[in-house]
Amino acid sequence: MSPRTEPFVVMLKLFGSRCNMRCSYCYYLSNRMSNGKEMDYDLLETVIRNYFSSSRGPVVSFVFHGGEPTVGGIDFYRKAVELEKKYLPEGFQCWNNLQTNGLEIDDEWCRFLKENNFDVGVSIDGIMEDHDFYRRDSNGHPTFERIRDNIALMGSYGIKPDILCTVNDRTVKDPLKIYSYLRDLDTGWIQFIPVVNLRDGLPKKGSITAEEYGRFLCEIFNEWVHKDFDRVGVQLFMETLNVYSGGEPTLCWLSRECGKAPVIEADGRVYSCDHFVDQDHLIGDVSEEPLSDIMEKPFQKDFGRNKRLGLSSKCHECRYLKVCNGGCPKDRVIPNGKTEPVYYLCEGLKQFFEASSKPLRYLSYLMKRGYGKKEAMRLLNERE
Repeated sequence: MSPRTEPFVVMLKLFGSRCNMRCSYCYYLSNRMSNGKEMDYDLLETVIRNYFSSSRGPVVSFVFHGGEPTVGGIDFYRKAVELEKKYLPEGFQCWNNLQTNGLEIDDEWCRFLKENNFDVGVSIDGIMEDHDFYRRDSNGHPTFERIRDNIALMGSYGIKPDILCTVNDRTVKDPLKIYSYLRDLDTGWIQFIPVVNLRDGLPKKGSITAEEYGRFLCEIFNEWVHKDFDRVGVQLFMETLNVYSGGEPTLCWLSRECGKAPVIEADGRVYSCDHFVDQDHLIGDVSEEPLSDIMEKPFQKDFGRNKRLGLSSKCHECRYLKVCNGGCPKDRVIPNGKTEPVYYLCEGLKQFFEASSKPLRYLSYLMKRGYGKKEAMRLLNERE
């Protein structure tokens, strides 16, 4: 076995699709490939040893996901940290990220996450009315207040989680109200994740249109860039700024190619991507072969390249192609009367790029010349 040349992140689902919530728009809860299994300690050790020996480093990254990754209890994560220390090659660093709905977080979890330097992402859909409409627990009870209180609890331990908010058919209607509430949680980072669940190319309940998405992004961007640039990171805005500053996109759905974040299910089977956990995208089993070999299989390489090779002529002609690279393949559709796939949210993203290009390029110009964020924001406001 030889380590893979390109770095990759492992999304690990210790408990498959098990979850203590029943979010109406969830695309994963009923996934048959997950089948509700729980990873045992022997397989967990195999995963960690396999991944570490398959990576060239110097950073190896686990994203603990689900379902809900806290439902099996904290001991799995204590064991994971113990095994990481056992197998981590000299000179490597291990980065752990817990993506949680926040319901199970308590003082014990907070102490563990803080002591072991976990990054944390917590899902909360803006204000109470919108959040509780879709995000109920497994008994049908609202969850907003419990999650809000647990975010505050994490803050008391010095943990500032990334806030993950879906842009669905409710939250999309009042962008500034949603943004203002999340900003005032004072965690410093917000991700807005569009809900796109399609059937035969048409959006199902909970999904948004491209036009709604564009308006949502533009209203928040105008508030953020003039008032909050120096204190809040909004993921898409910061990614776009990074590209205008000469960097490469770090988000898989904005990158030229994908396929660098495989999913390992609780039974050890490996799939191409979190959005493609199905029989057609089953690429291996960590109990049977090295992850480096699995990631180098022609199918997985083609899966990653097809994001770029499957672009439409419309994408190739777009001035913003370098920024979005055609969006996520899961959201590409073929409109009626057309022969080429297009990104479902294309027009909304283009609306955002057109509104944000000049101010972000100016901020990039200022920061390259040594201005801090606060001063750069002041100069932008004076200029405009």
